[in-house]
Amino acid sequence: MRPEILFPLFAPVTTLKGVGARVAPLLEKLAGPIVRDVLFLAPHSVIRRREATVVDAVEGEVQTFRVEIDAYQVPRSAQQPWKIKTFDGTGTLDLIFFGSFGGQLQAKHPVGSKRLVSGKVERFGLTLQIAHPDYMLPLDKADEIPEVEAIYPATAGLPARTVRKFALEALSRAPDLPEWQDPAWLKQEGFPSWKEALTRLHAPFTEAHLLPQAAHIRRLAFDELLAHQLAMAQRKADRRAEPAEKIAPGPMAAAIVADLPFTLTGAQERALADVRADFAAGERMSRLLQGDVGSGKTVVAMLAMADVAAAGAQSALMAPTEILARQHYETLSGPLAAHGMTAVLLTGRDKGAARAEKLRAIASGAAQVAVGTHALFQDEVHFQRLQLAVVDEQHRFGVAQRQLLQAKGQSVHLLAMSATPIPRTLELTVYGDLDVSRIDEKPPGRTPVATRAAPMTRVDEVEARLREAVAGGAQAFWICPLVSESELVDLKAAEQRAIELRARIGPGVGLVHGKMSGPEKDAVMADFADDKIKVLVATTVVEVGVNVPNATIMVIEQAERFGLAQLHQLRGRVGRGRRESSCVLLYDPPLSETAQKRLDILRRTDDGFLIAETDLELRGGGDALGLRQSGFPAYVFADPFAHRDLIAAAGDDARMIIARDPELTSERGKALRVLQELFDWRASSPLKDAG
Repeated sequence: MRPEILFPLFAPVTTLKGVGARVAPLLEKLAGPIVRDVLFLAPHSVIRRREATVVDAVEGEVQTFRVEIDAYQVPRSAQQPWKIKTFDGTGTLDLIFFGSFGGQLQAKHPVGSKRLVSGKVERFGLTLQIAHPDYMLPLDKADEIPEVEAIYPATAGLPARTVRKFALEALSRAPDLPEWQDPAWLKQEGFPSWKEALTRLHAPFTEAHLLPQAAHIRRLAFDELLAHQLAMAQRKADRRAEPAEKIAPGPMAAAIVADLPFTLTGAQERALADVRADFAAGERMSRLLQGDVGSGKTVVAMLAMADVAAAGAQSALMAPTEILARQHYETLSGPLAAHGMTAVLLTGRDKGAARAEKLRAIASGAAQVAVGTHALFQDEVHFQRLQLAVVDEQHRFGVAQRQLLQAKGQSVHLLAMSATPIPRTLELTVYGDLDVSRIDEKPPGRTPVATRAAPMTRVDEVEARLREAVAGGAQAFWICPLVSESELVDLKAAEQRAIELRARIGPGVGLVHGKMSGPEKDAVMADFADDKIKVLVATTVVEVGVNVPNATIMVIEQAERFGLAQLHQLRGRVGRGRRESSCVLLYDPPLSETAQKRLDILRRTDDGFLIAETDLELRGGGDALGLRQSGFPAYVFADPFAHRDLIAAAGDDARMIIARDPELTSERGKALRVLQELFDWRASSPLKDAG
């Protein structure tokens, strides 16, 4: 239950003065539905005003002038602005207003009246002017023009100054909360108290006070990170406290390894050893298997399934798309069947008698492994004895979906798999409640992908070479960018590219994009996998999971618009067979310095983890690596790049707290409960669960 001390912050925004039926939806869209969200809305810039005379005014600066209104120039058409001519004794300053409210201006500020005007000074011809002054007040209202003004985000119908008023009122409602941070840590870092940090947040004096390294922002970021890490440490401890049947390595896995046409890499061996240590511990496993595309995660999962089958239990592997589930089934079913284990594939496409037979095999235990999509956690799916749930590309499933699958058995072990490399410094923020095994070696025999960059002006040359390659039996991906801000324009460009390639190469050109339905996409992808389509023009819907060994060419159009990790993921679609493969990065010159570095690192390495770290360095803060789509938490104050040191410190502190005070009953523990409620990071918060 939420502590009473936080009630003022969790009241709806409509309790703030001036937030009525019209303003409330605008403020909710900008900040959120409760007072706390407005309190946490930080200014993005700061204006320092200085009083000046026209003769010493500085163009481009925000300044305040004491002027007398000389004359009004009425516009001759609606397109022209109102112009107020003013004089301050040293020179002329024009005030410019666009819109139809000039008559109101004349009534409020008649000719001959003296006014304080403040705003950004610009030059138009020989005259200095201010367009739409921030302030225009009688001389006795000078105290209403702040020397330093924090500028907040705004939206249509809700100007920044009004938002500032709401933020300051929210600040006035912030209670003094008990200190939840370790006193020695506060002293070491020079952190202010929580309330003082918020006060400074809303009263920046210079731009430096807005930076992520400002002490008050670091304090708030650490509070947020600690709340999150504490919730994940609690969740991890809860899972470990849940007993699970011990599973010993079985003879079937060893037999499968002996039959493999390759030797397991050292990284695969280590990952399998991690899983088996979890199986032997008698606690419920929650482990993430992180590895690049093609690093051999599925083989490790298959051997874990073989151990589970040898113990007389069942496993389920859930994939986000039908085509990916089918690929996993084709990889697993043969080796498992060769050693007496049955796998079934269950997708939404299964109907009638065939579906009923698969459901019977799962319910009776005749099928030791079930591979499928969301269909696996439907109500009619019953397992005889489910012990292991393997979730591929786990960030593409909601937490509730993963839990529904695990609920099909008692104390079901979870093995999550991800091909999205997360930098080590950020691992805790995404996977803090999971144990992580990294597969950071490529299996022998994977052909390196030759990567080169070329300007878009050479697209005809690339198309001509592609036509030759296709004539020789090759298949290719052609990726077009698709971003939400210009989605319709981008989609049209992708469709146009497909038409152009059909004209150059022939009818064997397919198109797949995010606006298509699942079955439509699957049908096109299946045709590509079956070699019925030679060139697949696609938006980034092919980024994860598609395995077409015959595809040896990847062309990425306007590569500078993609993130580095995303480019690496796309490149991983080729080079999956024995034939030499290539990736062409087409870009629109001139390239920025960052874009140049991004393309250079791709040409130099195919190490996904190194690429992820470099991407973080190049991007700095913001949504590095497209992490929002990778299960990355939507922090308010914490910046994944600027606060990397705080992420590690918060993780260490959280583990120590749970080891010493698991129920949070000490004085600090009680304060930490308030912190968790404040940020909505609790062990029971299902919507923020990483695994």
